[in-house]
Amino acid sequence: MRFKITGKNLEVSDGLRNAVTEKLGKLERYFNPDTEVSVAMSVEKGGRQKIEVTIPVKGNIIRSEQVSNDMYVSIDLVEEVIERQLRKYREKIIERHHGGGSFRKEFMENESDPMEEVKIVRTKKFDIKPMYPEDACVQMELLGHSFFVFCNAETDEINVVYKRKGNTYGLIEPEF
Repeated sequence: MRFKITGKNLEVSDGLRNAVTEKLGKLERYFNPDTEVSVAMSVEKGGRQKIEVTIPVKGNIIRSEQVSNDMYVSIDLVEEVIERQLRKYREKIIERHHGGGSFRKEFMENESDPMEEVKIVRTKKFDIKPMYPEDACVQMELLGHSFFVFCNAETDEINVVYKRKGNTYGLIEPEF
């Protein structure tokens, strides 16, 4: 695996770099050697230590973001979450008989612990009226939700607005 490690409001010391490559290097058994792992470390207000890890795999992305008061703890947490995501992702690939892509053959063929089955416990249906993204944000706030699905009046496509950290908003648009 190839690591691309960056820091924001933080100098990436040799100690941090070694901790990342050692801890996330354990994931090497899952990936082909040419797999690129992007790691972004930052210090937020109040001294919170955040690490974001992104690994592109055959049309999908394995990603985790962890925050704690100690960067080394954040590194441990992110490794655990990614490993759990990888096991789930492998189950989906095997179920759908997809190729392994970035994954090692051994990882795909090994027996795995049975993963929890994803269960949808509620289905909602509602009218989707065309609206502008700003109006969708207002509607989302009125409902007290963290995201809102709507038909964009400008593009006539289904979009999603979501609440981000720092009281900002995001917009998800389909790409065909």
